[in-house]
Amino acid sequence: MNSHSIKKYLAPARFYKRMAIVGLPIMIQQMLNSIMGIVDSIMVSSISQGVSAVGNATQIENLMMTISFGAASGASIFIAQYFGAKDQVHQRKSFFVGIGFTLMIALAMLTIASFFPRQLMGFFINDVSVIENSMVYLDVVKWSYIPFVITMMFSFAYRSIQKTMVSLGIGIIAMITNVSLNAILIFGLLGFPALGIQGAAIATLTAHSLSAILHVIYALWSKQPFFSIKLSHMSVEPLLVKKISSRAVPLMFNELFFGVGMTLFIRFYGLFGPESLESYYVANQLSMFFFFAIMGVNAASSAILGAILGEGKLDEAKVTMHYFYGVGIFLAFTLSLMVLGLAPWLVSLYGSGVANPSLAVLILRVLSLRLALRVFNVLIFSALRAGGDAKFLTWLDAGLVWGIGLPLTAFLVLVVKIESLALVLLLVQVEQIIRVVIGLMRVSQGRWLMNLTR
Repeated sequence: MNSHSIKKYLAPARFYKRMAIVGLPIMIQQMLNSIMGIVDSIMVSSISQGVSAVGNATQIENLMMTISFGAASGASIFIAQYFGAKDQVHQRKSFFVGIGFTLMIALAMLTIASFFPRQLMGFFINDVSVIENSMVYLDVVKWSYIPFVITMMFSFAYRSIQKTMVSLGIGIIAMITNVSLNAILIFGLLGFPALGIQGAAIATLTAHSLSAILHVIYALWSKQPFFSIKLSHMSVEPLLVKKISSRAVPLMFNELFFGVGMTLFIRFYGLFGPESLESYYVANQLSMFFFFAIMGVNAASSAILGAILGEGKLDEAKVTMHYFYGVGIFLAFTLSLMVLGLAPWLVSLYGSGVANPSLAVLILRVLSLRLALRVFNVLIFSALRAGGDAKFLTWLDAGLVWGIGLPLTAFLVLVVKIESLALVLLLVQVEQIIRVVIGLMRVSQGRWLMNLTR
């Protein structure tokens, strides 16, 4: 690679400044959320099989969150491009289309969790005590789905208009609320009864509800361009709904199939037994802490590329994408090396709450490879999403999960009968590698360079 090739990945200082303004608050928020999740897990690990029980119940929330992510992403594509085009009316209309989609998803998942809790929890593992504890958690936390998606849509909107400090501030308040209530309700502090797993669920519900309420209050008080409670401002013409749906629906189906695929992975991991599944949950939770930097870059790339495309500057968007690749290379090496080195110390934070800490360390080190590859996949998805190349994104994301990841996992577990979950996780990373290669080829073709506001 000659010096000219290297230089195209090195951006001027103003790019990094703009990226920091948008992405840094998201990085901090994601980091705090990850810390909150780890602290929650450590608290819950004091309860017998608490980590597995909460991990199982959380799979339903993760599926709901994943599908809602597709809907919110589809709407935010247009919010970002209308922001670049300085069209406040359609920013607001796009936001309410996103709210409508995400609320429908949350209500559907709430209904399923209410009528089929035992079947859902029994899908992941056969251990009766884990299933019972999972149902206790799910019975409360399912009511947090609605405020959760409201918060999500606000967060996506703020990213799209490059005002990410708002979500950070509200996120900090929610995090403090969640951690404090977890300690009080799980262990019975300050005169409250010790509710264990149920207390953790109540804390989560309270934090999500507070976050949604604060978002609505602040948006009204500060008169955000994308939000209003006037009925006339909420009206959306069918043509815009159709326009957004053409981009959002493929993303929703992508996230649906991707999310279902992730739950099937958990089902296969559960065949290794409660101890291995617990080690995976711990390692995955810890690896997600390092995902904070990736989420920040994801937010910055989506918002910046979307705004540039909305301004009609297609060549500038192509150049900017190379700058993000440069950032991605640095992040991939840095994050994976940190996880490899810190894995034993991170797992030790759980103390005796992990039945097999050496397995958790090994799995965490395997996940460092997944983390590095995801840096590039996230950047590729940001570009395709920003330009509305949703159908190809669906094939690249969910298509490869079902076409490569799941069949390979099933083959390794059921046919080859590999006895090490860590080895299975390592071999399955071939799916991520193939996704990166195909994704880079697609982005280089430039089909994502589209102005959707015209």
